[in-house]
Amino acid sequence: MANHALKQVFDNMLSKIVRSVNPDPLMDVLLSKSVISEDDYSTLRQVSVSSDRCRDLLSLLQLSPHPQTFLHLRLALLDEYSWIVDEVDDELTSPTCQLQQLHLRHSPNSKRPSLNTVFCVDFI
Repeated sequence: MANHALKQVFDNMLSKIVRSVNPDPLMDVLLSKSVISEDDYSTLRQVSVSSDRCRDLLSLLQLSPHPQTFLHLRLALLDEYSWIVDEVDDELTSPTCQLQQLHLRHSPNSKRPSLNTVFCVDFI
């Protein structure tokens, strides 16, 4: 659930991230964590414009089956782009996010609440 909540927040912040972030250090971290493959890394490196490379990286991450894709992305952003992480964290603790998590917790298809389920509420 934590990864899913982060995925939604990063998707909402796509244009801000594309305009502001150099994707190269992120790609290095995500490759080292096996979030992206060497083929993905090579393909992304061929994109010459940084903002396009960042957009392509984020699009690739949206399709990733890795269970902690967006947790790793958040951690990769922490050193150089702490202000983005602050915005992500603020969004995760917003009342809207809390209501979404409450709905997910009580939906008929969900299992018992866990720490991951209440990620938005108790993130920091």
